[in-house]
Order: sequence, then C-alpha cells, then structure tokens
Amino acid sequence: MHSSGISIWFFIGVMLTIYGAMILGYGLYELTLPQMAIANFHASIWWGAVLLAAGLFYGVRFRPGHES
Repeated sequence: MHSSGISIWFFIGVMLTIYGAMILGYGLYELTLPQMAIANFHASIWWGAVLLAAGLFYGVRFRPGHES
C-alpha cells in the first residue's frame, strides 16, 4: 500500500476548521438579525466554536512533518 506520510486526520482537521469558521461566522452574523425565541441559545456560535477548536486540534496534532 502506498503511504504518502500525510495522515487522514490532518485533512479531517482542515475540513472541521473550515466548516467551524463558516458556521461561527454565520452565527456572529445572526446576532445582527431580529431573533426568534430559539435563537437566544446561539447554537451556531457554540457549534461553530466547537468545530473550529476540534479542527485546529486535529490540524496541528497531525500536520505533515510533525513527528508523533
């Protein structure tokens, strides 16, 4: 089997970072809109922050050239 030395977890980390940044950005944008009762939980801000943190963790932990 061919091994390129790049972990799949690095790509998952990049993907989570991108999605987390997009969702967090939209959640911050939602703060400027008129809100409904359920919007008071700000789920998109929390979920975006969790995805962003997980993505940064995996991206840094499994980055290419990083020795485990």
